[in-house]
Amino acid sequence: MRRVLMVNFGVFLLFCVGLLSTTLGQVSDDSDTNSTTAVYIVTLRQAPTLHLFQQQEAVTTVREQNHQGSKHGDTSTFTTPKLQPRNMSKSRYWRSRRSAISQAHDSLLRDALKGEKYIKLYSFHYLINGFAVFVSSQQAEKLSRRSEVVNIVLDFSVRTATTYTPQFMGLPKGAWVKEGGYETAGEGIVIGFIDTGIDPTHPSFNGTDASQRQYPVPNHFSGVCEVTPDFPSGSCNRKLVGARHFAQSAITRGIFNSSEDFASPFDGDGHGTHTASIAAGNHGVSAVVSGHNFGSASGIAPRAHISVYKALYKSFGGFAADVVAAIDQAAQDGVDILSLSITPNRRPPGVATFFNPLDMAMLSAVKAGIFVVQAAGNTGPSPKSMSSFSPWIFTVGAATHDRVYSNSITLGNNVTIPGVGLALPTDEGKMFTMISAVDALKNKSSAVDKDMYASECQDYDSFDKDLICGKLLICSYSIRFVLGLSTIKQALAISKNLSAKGVVFYMDPYVLGFQINPTPMDMPGIIIPSPEDSKVLLKYYNSTLERDGTTKEIVRFGGVAAITGGQKANFSDRAPKIMYYSARGPDPQDSFLNDADILKPNLVAPGHSIWGAWSSAATDSTEFEGESFAMMSGTSMAAPHVAGVAALIKQRFRKFSPAAIASALSTTSATLDNKGEEIMAQRAYANPDQSMTPATPFDMGNGFVNATAALDPGLIFDTSFDDYMSFLCGINGSAPAVFNYTGKNCLLSNATISGSDLNLPSITLSRLNNTRTVQRLMKNIAGNETYSVGLVPPFGVLMKASPTQFSIASGETKLLSVTFKAKKNSSIASFGTIKLFGDMGHIVHIPVSVIVKMVSKQ
Repeated sequence: MRRVLMVNFGVFLLFCVGLLSTTLGQVSDDSDTNSTTAVYIVTLRQAPTLHLFQQQEAVTTVREQNHQGSKHGDTSTFTTPKLQPRNMSKSRYWRSRRSAISQAHDSLLRDALKGEKYIKLYSFHYLINGFAVFVSSQQAEKLSRRSEVVNIVLDFSVRTATTYTPQFMGLPKGAWVKEGGYETAGEGIVIGFIDTGIDPTHPSFNGTDASQRQYPVPNHFSGVCEVTPDFPSGSCNRKLVGARHFAQSAITRGIFNSSEDFASPFDGDGHGTHTASIAAGNHGVSAVVSGHNFGSASGIAPRAHISVYKALYKSFGGFAADVVAAIDQAAQDGVDILSLSITPNRRPPGVATFFNPLDMAMLSAVKAGIFVVQAAGNTGPSPKSMSSFSPWIFTVGAATHDRVYSNSITLGNNVTIPGVGLALPTDEGKMFTMISAVDALKNKSSAVDKDMYASECQDYDSFDKDLICGKLLICSYSIRFVLGLSTIKQALAISKNLSAKGVVFYMDPYVLGFQINPTPMDMPGIIIPSPEDSKVLLKYYNSTLERDGTTKEIVRFGGVAAITGGQKANFSDRAPKIMYYSARGPDPQDSFLNDADILKPNLVAPGHSIWGAWSSAATDSTEFEGESFAMMSGTSMAAPHVAGVAALIKQRFRKFSPAAIASALSTTSATLDNKGEEIMAQRAYANPDQSMTPATPFDMGNGFVNATAALDPGLIFDTSFDDYMSFLCGINGSAPAVFNYTGKNCLLSNATISGSDLNLPSITLSRLNNTRTVQRLMKNIAGNETYSVGLVPPFGVLMKASPTQFSIASGETKLLSVTFKAKKNSSIASFGTIKLFGDMGHIVHIPVSVIVKMVSKQ
């Protein structure tokens, strides 16, 4: 089932003693209680704690350098800032500063809204200095006029966008070996998940692995575990090292249902448990569903630690303020990687898509040295459907892997129809009589009149058990299954009680383009997802019915069939291919759909038909209700695959900056599938495999994640926080937005740059006006090596690189200049590539995308 969870971006809740305060202002008789109230995110002029800390670190560093002198081969521009947020949270000084900031927020609200009613939901101080507050529009206007306030925005909505994938990604014989085996892969790295929570009782999160070895204590991490009746003491351990929940916005709005949503980190949805297990679930956990063992599950970084920040909920989704508060807390706690399988449900308004509270909070997290992974969104396959925008965020799209669960039904006329369903087969070598649900009703005319959905097999009392016993029951799969009004699980339970031999679901012709993932069945069964194939089944069935010549009543059911079953995996499928739902580039720079000079997505990873841990209380997918594992699809599943690989990179290269990790992932990615052919991309929602064409960078970014190669990238392209600031200041009309979100004055900036000038491992030109030269600074993190430069220019473009060959010593940097010249006028995007071939085996891949090409008249 493809997951799309709607979320309303609202207010922040930080469950940290002394940090969270829910302040109810005084009630005044003359306050305007009739005006529209909403949640607003308010940013103040004063710098947040992180920025003050880094300023102190910078002063200390300068003093040390002046005292000691600069060391040869310094790599500070390619490493994480010297920052230890966990020590900060434990420091008495920083605790007192946090309290002082919260008190200053309270004082500002009391002074600005004298005698009026308001609710402060969160104070945040670490990544941004501000608060979330529930006020009227008139009160928001009053706050905006205060000199201390630089920005105030209305809350907005967002949405959420493995037993085998480690093998498909080559981990057991590749990346895990480089890390010392799965027993140590990811050890010491903390991955933070902003999602629907976690089920701490699942064996994927035990404090000991399959070998009963205890996890080490991540000393750099300072997070805590909430203790509630739903999440009792002892829920956390050395694997699950932190767990909090954020729901103040929903509580303020009166829509939080504690019995269904759980006012704790416990996962009542399943999505968060699933994503956490994909990235960092324990190795060797048996994935048993409907009594069948589908193999041993493992996360990509099975020895990594997990910290959960629950900000999304089953019944209502979530609110942006809660998500930003969760990001702020995760940064304070000291996570190394941050995984978000959520995206905004609309493009942020304003001068550029990058200027929104979510992306700005993630920019500050990146400044703190945290690598941020975000799902691209499930809004494909249309161009510009991307829901993750900023260059400091690593955006991941969804692709397939080569494991498929095929099922089929063979009819009595020797026609075989393909289908899906993780089901048992019928008895080998035997065929069984089929009967349609409509033909098995006790009182056919009155029952159909009473319930027009009787064919969906949802009501036991409607059917004649004697007619159905021992037969294959044919049921319809209508739009009601898509909406959750009817379920496969209910139809199976009723069929069992009716003593049916198995169940065959045919597709209602009105369900167009809906893709059905394999569904667990505890009896022989199959779902025929194609309306055309469903017609073949029904035509055969109807042609074999024998009727009384006078009454026209059925006297014999002549159609027979056998179900092959779908519990055995097939590994011959061509993969990867880009799924139709995976959001596509080019990256929209603003709400007018102007293109940014930024490549999105950055990468694709396995996201389709992914096994993962499932919460014991999850009710979101009825087919997997009560199971400990579930198979899900979406970019939500792809992002944690990359988060896991990032943890392996961080474990190997502790001083890598977030941009260096992104570079290692990007330049080593695969651009060919497992058959050595071009990766293909689905282009249509209906019959997607019939619409495939070769994938472009706007479909797959740099390519498909290659975990083993990413641990030995050779060259690195790094980008600093100051580079991002120069980029933001370079956007026309952005100075007020930059100042509002960061406090930086663009007028004082020495230089501005365009997106194509950022030192990214890709080159994207939204508009090539005659000629343009782009430069990339490379650093060698391997041994001495000589590289030759290979060019494949985009159609309609001349491309020249300098140098064409270079030698680079270990730790040395080199500048690569690439000149582009338009050959013809065109507004159709074209694509090329730059490949750097090292004589020690490294291959560095840089995709090139040019959209509008203009040739100046001579």
